[in-house]
Amino acid sequence: MSLTMGSGPFGHRPAGRFNVEIPVREVLFVDPSPRWIRAIRGGETVIDSRRTKMLHQHGVLARYFFPREDVRWDMLGDVEPVSPPAGAPDLDDHVTFAWDDLDAWFEEDEQLISHAIDPYHRIDVRRTSRHLVVSANGAVLADTRRANGLFESGLPTRWYIPREHVLVDLEPSDLRTQCAYKGVASYFSARAGDELLENIAWSYPEPRHDATAVQDLVCFFNEAVDLDIDGERQERPETPWGQPGWWRGYTVVR
Repeated sequence: MSLTMGSGPFGHRPAGRFNVEIPVREVLFVDPSPRWIRAIRGGETVIDSRRTKMLHQHGVLARYFFPREDVRWDMLGDVEPVSPPAGAPDLDDHVTFAWDDLDAWFEEDEQLISHAIDPYHRIDVRRTSRHLVVSANGAVLADTRRANGLFESGLPTRWYIPREHVLVDLEPSDLRTQCAYKGVASYFSARAGDELLENIAWSYPEPRHDATAVQDLVCFFNEAVDLDIDGERQERPETPWGQPGWWRGYTVVR
């Protein structure tokens, strides 16, 4: 997310304001990456680069671009490379590939998931004693003073709650999604009165890196429930996850 997505400065709904007008849709920012990037296909290393550059573009996740000579073209004859957009600085003779066209990606010796890691993306998890009440249709779903707030670049604050403070039965869903920064999320449905709130909450059984503090805690979509913090009703954020049936456009990860 960070610079170019969500509430980032060059995103769809910037949280702050510049002191000058900037045509954010036209801005292309390229910076060199100090990280060793490799990609695997068919058991062979097809990209091996210590000269990777990263492109930041409005409305698009940050992408790695590689010098052509760092690509094993003999192993990628049936895969279409992606050229940089017109006007991208310092990307002459650089290409990238669709993430799913290759079998595995590595930054140094660690395998990545979902998409490239953006160096401007940050996650902070903080314990809080604020009083959180989650409800829907007048039914209280969770009530706690032991939440963890997860603050992530470009996204709404997410409140992770101990399972013993969830007051409704959570029905496991088949849905799994991947986050490059937090890992693989498992989803739950819950009932509020007679209504089934499908895929209304999620948890990270094995979170990655900076998200380890929310392991096995439960988070409800504050786009789709009522959230009161210290007695104050919170405004529902506007994101793609607030749309009914948003998960139907996702590939289930098993």
